[in-house]
Amino acid sequence: MEKATVQTAGLAKTLRLPQIVALYIGAVIGSGVLLIPGLAAEKAGPASILAWLVMSILVLPMAITMGLLSARYPSSGGVSTFVRTAYGDRFGNIVGWFFLLSVPIGAPILGVTGANYLALLLGWGDTQIYTAAALILTAVVIMNILGMHVAARVQTIVVSLIIAILILAVVAALPHASVSNFTPFVPNGWLSVIQAAGLLFWCFIGWEAVTHLSEEFVDPAKNAIRGVLWSAGIVALLYFSVAFMTVATHSYGAGISAAALSVMVQLTLGPLGGWIVAVTALFICIATTNAYIGAASRIAYSLAQEKIAPRWFGLLHAKYRTPLGGLLFLSLCFVVVLTVLYLGLIDLARLIELPNATFFATYIGGCLAGVRLLRDHRFGRLAAWTSLVFTVGLYPFLGWSALYPLVIAAVLLVWQKQKQKA
Repeated sequence: MEKATVQTAGLAKTLRLPQIVALYIGAVIGSGVLLIPGLAAEKAGPASILAWLVMSILVLPMAITMGLLSARYPSSGGVSTFVRTAYGDRFGNIVGWFFLLSVPIGAPILGVTGANYLALLLGWGDTQIYTAAALILTAVVIMNILGMHVAARVQTIVVSLIIAILILAVVAALPHASVSNFTPFVPNGWLSVIQAAGLLFWCFIGWEAVTHLSEEFVDPAKNAIRGVLWSAGIVALLYFSVAFMTVATHSYGAGISAAALSVMVQLTLGPLGGWIVAVTALFICIATTNAYIGAASRIAYSLAQEKIAPRWFGLLHAKYRTPLGGLLFLSLCFVVVLTVLYLGLIDLARLIELPNATFFATYIGGCLAGVRLLRDHRFGRLAAWTSLVFTVGLYPFLGWSALYPLVIAAVLLVWQKQKQKA
């Protein structure tokens, strides 16, 4: 993937600890906080807060592992670069495909999530929701064709909005909290709590997203880890607070779980609170979608350059020199995924399990890379092994979606062998 990356050697070291913390928070907190607290509560009931607590603790070694690897091997290839460095091109390419095949499903989920927050206020039906989601995706694809980039100031604004809205949601919901909403505590059995923990993984991805900026850290050996620790603590506190109040106010259930945050805020602020959350949610989803579509289209281009993807994935726009082939591939996938959702062939809660599984597999690859690449670092080695045991142990509880990354890996390995024979 290095062929498609932008080298950052020689850049000024200007990112100090506060900026690093903001970057990490912006990378990790996104659409998950809009969608997952309600879905997790619907799956496991009040006991879902235990899943949030456990995930908040267990994700720390994973964040430390990603932080250490990012400081040592800065590259826009992310985890695939770590895996490539540790185990060679074949496995690095597989991880690249994991990411590429997450976005065609994950981006439409983001679009539908943003549209659902508007639908709750405007009384939209399915047709309006999926039309709005399609318009969001179309706008982001066009932005990427034109080569538009999100400035650092915009990222800071997004992070500030997210934190402000989450604090507002928690504070506004306090008067409506009730102990009675915590009984029965485990309505769907303890297995549902473990399954909810697997779903929660969607909220904790993104630690590798700051990799390409690590050379700009002031004293990266110290600040990369301090940044991870501070941001992990803040992220965990925000997530757990929202999840706890979602249960305490019973702002979840059939038809409202996907917009639980809006439901919770409107308990006190009414329609105004709903509009504040809806506009912010839309902004969050557009920004996150833009980041992932941009990254996936460039990974598609680099995989084509490595000759392990169809040649047309490597097509560039004649004028803007942007990855047109990758964007075309993603756009075709978006049409299929939105159609499947619109026709009700699969619901949002089930569909999100597929990209969640590929991100899970990506992190398993990163942990395996960390075990080899951080063996000379005492805490790094411990963090990598802890993360590996945790992710591998939780992976089977993903259920049927756990097969998705395995199918991708099997197809890719067969394809590579056939090309070698040819």
